Amino acid sequence: MDSLHHPVYTSVVTQDDDPALLRTLSSGRRYSFSDWPNRQVPQAAAGVYTIWNGSTLIYVGMSGRGLSATDLTVAREQGRIKGLATRLHSHAAGRRSGDQFCVYVCDRLVLKELTAVQIEQVGEAELSLDLLTRNYIHEHLSYRFVEVSDGQEAARIESVIRSGGLAGCKPMLNPKK
Repeated sequence: MDSLHHPVYTSVVTQDDDPALLRTLSSGRRYSFSDWPNRQVPQAAAGVYTIWNGSTLIYVGMSGRGLSATDLTVAREQGRIKGLATRLHSHAAGRRSGDQFCVYVCDRLVLKELTAVQIEQVGEAELSLDLLTRNYIHEHLSYRFVEVSDGQEAARIESVIRSGGLAGCKPMLNPKK
C-alpha cells in the first residue's frame, strides 16, 4: 500500500511518546498539498509537520509558538483557526512574502528549473514566482503532521528533527547546523 494511505496518528502526543510521534512524522500517512485544504488537520492545534519530496525529507516545521494548552482550548471553543491549519495553509498558498518555507522552495527548488525565457518573463512581470512556487508545492510535495500539547512541545520536537532525530535524517531546506 502506498504511504499516502497509511493511518494518521491523531491523538495529542507528549514527551514520552517521541518514538510513536517520530514514526508518524517519518512513515505515517502522507497528504498531498494538491489536496489542500485538508479536513484532517485540526483547526486549532499546536503541532509538528514534515514535508517530503517523494522519499526525501525537505523540511520540518512547527506551529503554535507561544500557544499554551489553554490558549488552544479557548481557540477551539471559539471556533478559531490557529496553529497547524494556518501554517500549512500558508505553505500551500506558495506566497513567498512572509513564509520562509515558500522562500526556500522558490530559491532552492523552483529557480534552478527555470529557463532563460521564464526568468525574463519573471523580470517583465509576465510570470509570477509565487505561482510557480505554489505549482511546485502542489505538484511535488506532501506532508505528515502530529498534534502536540502546546507550542513549547512543538518547538522541542522540531529541534530534535532538524538535528537529525528522524532516523538520522536532517531536512534538506532547514537542517540545524
